[in-house]
Amino acid sequence: MQNTHNRLIQVKEMVHGPVNLGLLPYKKLKTIVINEIDNTRVPFLRGILTRSLLEAGLKFEEAFELATVLRDELSETQEISSDELRQRVSLLLSGLGDEETQDHYRIPAVVLARIQVVSLSGTVSAFSRGRHARYLQSSGMKAERAEQITALIHDQLLASGVSSITTCQLGYLTYLCLQQEASKKAAKRYLVWSEFQRSARPLLLLICGTVGSGKSTIATEVAHLLEIVRIQSTDMLREVMRMMMPKKLLPVLHSSSFNAWKTLPIQDMQDREKEQLVAQGYRSQVDLLAVPCEAVLQRAVEESVPIILEGVHAHPDLMNLVPDDTDAIMVHVTLAVLKSRELKSRLRGRGVEVPQRRAKRYLNRFESIWALQTFLLTEADRCDVPIITNSDKEKAIVQIIHHVNYKLSKYFLSRPEVVFGPVVEELREQVGSTAWLEIVPFLSH
Repeated sequence: MQNTHNRLIQVKEMVHGPVNLGLLPYKKLKTIVINEIDNTRVPFLRGILTRSLLEAGLKFEEAFELATVLRDELSETQEISSDELRQRVSLLLSGLGDEETQDHYRIPAVVLARIQVVSLSGTVSAFSRGRHARYLQSSGMKAERAEQITALIHDQLLASGVSSITTCQLGYLTYLCLQQEASKKAAKRYLVWSEFQRSARPLLLLICGTVGSGKSTIATEVAHLLEIVRIQSTDMLREVMRMMMPKKLLPVLHSSSFNAWKTLPIQDMQDREKEQLVAQGYRSQVDLLAVPCEAVLQRAVEESVPIILEGVHAHPDLMNLVPDDTDAIMVHVTLAVLKSRELKSRLRGRGVEVPQRRAKRYLNRFESIWALQTFLLTEADRCDVPIITNSDKEKAIVQIIHHVNYKLSKYFLSRPEVVFGPVVEELREQVGSTAWLEIVPFLSH
């Protein structure tokens, strides 16, 4: 880092004369960077420049040092154009002798064009490849394939000189691209998801499963892809109820779901099967938690916001608590780990990653945990709830999203004209074709 600092100082002295290494006077105002193309004025920020240099290939120490040197150099400069700023950075990079990094830094100034996306309300934002790919994943496409389709569309728009596009045009173009470059099924799922997104109807997704089946992890990943900001754990609801109800009053509430049967006043306990006892104890907890679970779901319906309710207590019967006259769309899945060795391994992993979760306690009661999963799978089968095997996280996530899309398809007709509006007919008349590659050039006019 010291060598980098000295080389940067030498470059500055060559260009601007001797460098004063003393403390700079305090300044309230930052240097303003003027971008004449975007007509913007923003303050120069060392952190932003550091990140750009990191993306160009510099190590953090070098990037931070260069950004610091340039900040000091601009301490007396009130305004600077973005082009001049880039030239100064390139000059400092050339002094480091790293031509490859210098080339990578210069490239964005030449080829990084911005495509503006105009929403139905008139809001303008930059085309985000990450957001577009995630939207494709929301409709059930795998991450790698979604990124490929997004890159294909983005590069074609740039090559055709498209600088602005409406959300309806982009949506219809994406639909045609999926239809012609991926599959008709993928295009149909995208259409269903797009229509649902425009409907403002709340999605209530319930994810059930035994201890260690991956409910919380899967729920978090699915929520990210579907842009659901509310996730409610039934374990957390139980914890709240425990604070309100003392153990002496409701001992079954203060036990684990797979161990609750031990607190029940069953006279002939010795004569019953272990599986039957585990199921009875679990149902006792589910009945108690039905009230707060119903309140959570009702609140989501009233506010018309999507939510994921995850936990061992997210029993299929909870779906009956939401009135039929609401516009909410209910979806339920049950996660399962079908190999006992794999489930034990997951429980051991809990002890390593989160010691507070006491993996040893779970392993000592593994027989009860396995019996509980057997009951949950039986209940899922009885209620026609799909069972998702969670041996591969990515595959399980895709399967859940596919099931969500399947449920949505029962509520939406999903025709391009309905989803994307007049733009569909307009482009058909202008282009005379539905080939997405032929439509793109017309969007530049």
